[in-house]
Amino acid sequence: MQIVIVVGGGNFLRGATLASAEIERATADYMGMLATVMNGMAMVDILEHFGQPARLQTRVRIDSVAEPYIRRRAIRHLEKGRVVIVSGGTGNPYVSTDTASVMTALELDCEAVLKATKVDGVYNKDPKIHQDAKKLDTVTYLDALKNDDIKVMDNSAISLAMDHHLPIIVFDLLNKGNIRRVIEGQPIGTKVVKE
Repeated sequence: MQIVIVVGGGNFLRGATLASAEIERATADYMGMLATVMNGMAMVDILEHFGQPARLQTRVRIDSVAEPYIRRRAIRHLEKGRVVIVSGGTGNPYVSTDTASVMTALELDCEAVLKATKVDGVYNKDPKIHQDAKKLDTVTYLDALKNDDIKVMDNSAISLAMDHHLPIIVFDLLNKGNIRRVIEGQPIGTKVVKE
């Protein structure tokens, strides 16, 4: 089994949130990309501590801490049994790590995007606000795009996945064992598909 992890940096900062009159959006987004590199560095060390070889690649140049993202090099690492961690988003401002994850999955011929979050799936409306919110087992790409109450990923990421029929599975990262369950194909979270 080959695993690619595209890391976010929201635990440090989110570029879109940081952008203000004092900090330009592009600058804030680049700062967010640097946050993803820090998470990627930590992820490599944790995986290797537990005996799993891993390599960090980044779409922003920081040669002293990570190798540049090169598709063929990533494929070679995967063939050698290494987990590939991709940081730096897409390397461009105004683009989310959601879109970066779908792009990377397509480039590396992944079977699905597994979006690990703090919730156990996708709901028909925000469960923090609405007590009657219902968890959905399956959502179509079009429903995710058209219904503002359904939050999966940003529209660019969903559209790209839809164009290439790439399934997205949203699941709770904080529930112990869920990573193994989702990789094994157990029915957890919410699956975003064509029909």
